[in-house]
Amino acid sequence: MPRSVSTVASPRWREPDDVFCALFADAPHAFWLDAGANATTGWSFLGTGRPAPPDAPSAVDATTPAMHTPDAPVFRGGWVGWVSYEGEPVWLRVDQLLAFDHARRRVWAVSPDADALAAAAAEVPAAPAVPRAEPRGVASGRHSPEEYAALIAACRERIADGDAYQLCLTTRFTLPGSVDALAAFRRLRRSASSHHAGFVRIGDTALASASPERFLEVRGGRVHTHPIKGTRPRHSDPARDRALAEDLRTDAKERAENVMIVDLMRNDLSRVCEPSSVAVDRLLDVETYPTVHQLVSEVSGTLRSGTTIGGLLDAAFPAGSMTGAPKASAMDILAGLEGAPRGVYSGTFGWVGDDGAADLAMVIRSIVVEPDATWVGAGGGITWRSVAASEVAEVGIKARAPLAALGATVPAGW
Repeated sequence: MPRSVSTVASPRWREPDDVFCALFADAPHAFWLDAGANATTGWSFLGTGRPAPPDAPSAVDATTPAMHTPDAPVFRGGWVGWVSYEGEPVWLRVDQLLAFDHARRRVWAVSPDADALAAAAAEVPAAPAVPRAEPRGVASGRHSPEEYAALIAACRERIADGDAYQLCLTTRFTLPGSVDALAAFRRLRRSASSHHAGFVRIGDTALASASPERFLEVRGGRVHTHPIKGTRPRHSDPARDRALAEDLRTDAKERAENVMIVDLMRNDLSRVCEPSSVAVDRLLDVETYPTVHQLVSEVSGTLRSGTTIGGLLDAAFPAGSMTGAPKASAMDILAGLEGAPRGVYSGTFGWVGDDGAADLAMVIRSIVVEPDATWVGAGGGITWRSVAASEVAEVGIKARAPLAALGATVPAGW
């Protein structure tokens, strides 16, 4: 974004859904980082940008965190995009930005033409109703349930051999043909709203995510990570739903799995944080979302002076919740077992500000739309105590909502 930008408050509140559909739906390179449907806290960010030039990854990596300016939008310009699990960065350099403060119900325009953008946002009509998904049948699985169960057994063998103590095993479900990516995101947002959802379109690839997991949040000289390990489905009966949440909270295997990743993230952050500053702020909290209960912890630390975004990513990426532990050994084992790249799935997406602030979420509960096919990744952490049938079912739980937003279902057995 050019230096001559200004920040202007829009004269009235409008919902992000209405604004994006009116102003940016047809833009070839656009983003909508979403705090969730009917959010009353947090920020949403909408806008457009230009695909990053070849030297952009180094420009993003070289950014050094600094303090925020009080009472201004958290993200005031910089970069939006994703980094694949294999480490391939794809960024947009932001040209125009609308920042939605859901708590105060205020909208800020950040642009060289901020007055015009703020006025346009204030006058948008209500978005058209989300179209129903055209039925697309059963998605094609990279692995059958039986094959995935065999891979779980292979993971347990490597754990028994001492090569790892947790392995995040993943798979993929694919649909051929073209998809309306924005409509799919709007359906996913309606059915599985989350505080770190997002829609990012960069050229002929789009990411539509209902991610509940914050990977790296950088603010005020500190970095926070929020690993998720442990999942239970929601239930329509309130008593059974509460029982599922309590079962997750007390399950020994799920708690151990979460603590393993907390320990790994403490180690990762200690590589770029001040000595003795890394702490566990939350441990084993149950968070509830429209389709699942999740077991969530939080680790934070004070960044060492001079630490760059690139240095932080070198220390912490890929996230331990998507690899297992020890990380290097887990990644090597999983590459052999899974047999194909993960791509954008289990990478990270979000924004990096010119001031070095950042908010990056995990690419989970997500849809990746490409010109000729659309796919959904899903997986789960495997430990020695894993039961194959439970792990297979967990994959189905995680893939079901994104596939439903496409009008598809998981194959039988998941």
